[in-house]
This record gives sequence, structure tokens and C-alpha cells, in this order.
Amino acid sequence: MKIKVGFGFDVHQLKDGHPFVVGGVNLEHHKGAFGHSDADVLLHAICDALLGAANLRDIGFHFKNTDPQWKGISSVILLQETVKLIAAKGWQIGNIDAMLCLEAPKINPHIPQMQENIAAAIGMSVEDISIKATTNETMGFIGREEGVVAYAVCLIEK
Repeated sequence: MKIKVGFGFDVHQLKDGHPFVVGGVNLEHHKGAFGHSDADVLLHAICDALLGAANLRDIGFHFKNTDPQWKGISSVILLQETVKLIAAKGWQIGNIDAMLCLEAPKINPHIPQMQENIAAAIGMSVEDISIKATTNETMGFIGREEGVVAYAVCLIEK
């Protein structure tokens, strides 16, 4: 068996009046992530981790933010397409571990639903998907609620 590890990172600006989708969950908040797709920072970081592990470049290479077909698309679809890309190279996902960094809203109540959304999208158990959240202790652009960041690592195997 061959295994590889991937790392993903994503950041999105937060703007008043925008929807805030994280892990496929619509969060109630006065600000939301701004981007070409639904700007789901968590799923974008996971996609980058998976693509990187399989040596398939990054999310921007496959789903360009200048391509109208991806405008406003659910990042759940981007994740599903990413899984197809790595599967075409013979890889399957072992596990995913992700971290969100934002001041508000509180993420912990939504983590089980995020895990279920991701598990359903990629066909694996919620037991293999870890999501954590932290704040930036009111420092920097995250602390001022100007942006949201996500990190992810994954293990893939062949």
C-alpha cells in the first residue's frame, strides 16, 4: 500500500450581507465569505489538501475563478469533483483533519452537520473527518472579522 499526505489552506474575505457557507452549512451571521463560488473556505482547504496529496496541483488550477461555470457553485460539488480526480489516479481518502479560524459565529454547534455533509459528498464515514475551530484572539484580519481561514490535512492511499 502507498500513502501520501496533503496540506490545504484557504482564506476568504468577509463582507456584510453575503451568505456564509462553511462545510456545506449556511451559517447565520451579518457577514459572509466573498468569492467566485459559494466561498466555502473549509471545503476549499480540503480540496487543496486532497489535490496536493495526489500531486494534482490546486483548486484554482481545476476550478478557475475566471470560469463562469463555477460562478456561485456549491463547494460540495467542487469537493465531489476533486474526489473523482484523485480516484482517477487510483487514490482513496484515508482521513481528513481540518481547522477553521474565525472570530464569529461559533462553529462548534455546526461541526456534526459539516462532518455529515462532507462524509456524504465523498462517501466516507464521519469518523474519518475531523473538524476543529479556533479564534485569533481578536488579533489581525481574522480578529477584526475581515476574513476567515481554514487549514486541512489528509491522508490518501492506493
